[in-house]
Amino acid sequence: MPLALVKPPENHVADLHLAQRIAQGDRQAFIGLMRSLNQRMYRSARSILRNDADAEEAVQDAFYKAYCAMHRFRGNSALSTWLVRIVVNESVRRLRKINHMAAWLEFKDEPSDGDISMETSMPLSVGGMPEENLAGRQVRHILETRIDQLPDLFRMVFVLRAVEELSVEETAALLQIAPATVRSRYFRARRLLRESLGSMPKDALPESFSFAGNRCNRIVANVLTRLDAAP
Repeated sequence: MPLALVKPPENHVADLHLAQRIAQGDRQAFIGLMRSLNQRMYRSARSILRNDADAEEAVQDAFYKAYCAMHRFRGNSALSTWLVRIVVNESVRRLRKINHMAAWLEFKDEPSDGDISMETSMPLSVGGMPEENLAGRQVRHILETRIDQLPDLFRMVFVLRAVEELSVEETAALLQIAPATVRSRYFRARRLLRESLGSMPKDALPESFSFAGNRCNRIVANVLTRLDAAP
């Protein structure tokens, strides 16, 4: 079944102009683009890789590759959509590599008796915990942990829809799946989280996987350093 076509964004002319400026070497324009999309890129990568450091590296690689390919941007989608697709592809590539290495290590290392993962030691439900005993940071940590435990197919959709607050159509365009699939996966992700949490702390969702200023600055600086070092 063919995917529903997303209406071209109204600012596609602005996107084309911005891409052209960056392709011609306008570093300030590229820095502005990175800063405006850093959080969305990071959250997208983090929802796939489930690791802060790996997600940060994926974002840096994605921005570097996007800069090198900026002259090929044709405005068929929003520039932000084009960039998120790059970081999604980069994150999936990294995940396959990580899983391959993990499978290889299974035959090399034996777990110690004291190895207990956070997932197995965590309570299954926090629905009955008094709200006054949970600081905002603790609530976000619990929520992030539960989101990380969602199946891969649901986690990315949930982060884009509930955390990044994208529409069904935007999420479908980013992941290149049908809008009906987005709705189905989002519904099932919400149901799984409700079963795990008891009640979903909606106020904490926008703050989940927050993007601190230092991390944003570090990603921008590392990408620029890599561009300066490139031939």
